[in-house]
Amino acid sequence: MRIFTVTPSPRRPVRRGGARHAIGAVLACGVLLTAATACGQGAERKVAGGAPGAASARPGQAVGIRLPGVGERMSRQLPPDTGQAVVVYGEGPDSPDSLAVLYEKQGSAWYRTQSWPAHNGRLGWTTDHRIDDEHSPVGVFTLTDAGGTLTDPGSRLRYWYDDNAYAAMLNPEPAHAHDFDYVIAIDYNRLKGAPPFDWNRPDGVDKGGGIWLHMDHGDGTSACVTVPEPGMKTLLRTLDPARHPVVVMGDRERLRS
Repeated sequence: MRIFTVTPSPRRPVRRGGARHAIGAVLACGVLLTAATACGQGAERKVAGGAPGAASARPGQAVGIRLPGVGERMSRQLPPDTGQAVVVYGEGPDSPDSLAVLYEKQGSAWYRTQSWPAHNGRLGWTTDHRIDDEHSPVGVFTLTDAGGTLTDPGSRLRYWYDDNAYAAMLNPEPAHAHDFDYVIAIDYNRLKGAPPFDWNRPDGVDKGGGIWLHMDHGDGTSACVTVPEPGMKTLLRTLDPARHPVVVMGDRERLRS
């Protein structure tokens, strides 16, 4: 069942986290490792050496013509028409902990909007992601499609509501019950314009796929990036396809390159 709707849907028992996404008989994405921890909107985790996205400015304040903590090489990968960017600052190359910051562009300047504590692959980051390697891929990726097991909360991105399709991908543990209430597909090895749960892998199954922004569970994933529920709702209601949103993600050292 693939339905477009904005009708409110009753919520299920509380749960959080990343679960693996199926690719035929192969599963690949966020696996919950621990029970959830509560995360408030706008909360920020302290990271060693500081987090450029958190420390550079208060919400609503200009941060300059370049995204904070994002170096020249990574900046060149931004599409020229991008007006919104979610930057995921990984605490370290081998760490599952990160900070997600939403920036929006006005004229030539970027403005910090909101930020949330986040998690990435439980073994950290890689520039050569492979299926089930438990690392998140470093890079700049477009954001074009969203969805979830709950009906559309007001997403500007195309929203694919399908209770059965997402539920089939969930880890059976009760703590994972809300993993995919809301998801935003990261355009890594996937077809744009398809639902997040689509199994097509243009670069081959070995390169992994099914990598999403989705509900946080308090620990690392198999490749996805997770943020708290308030963050997911804000991103869904803010990211505008007319502004060509992207996610810029990686550990801080690689982001600065």
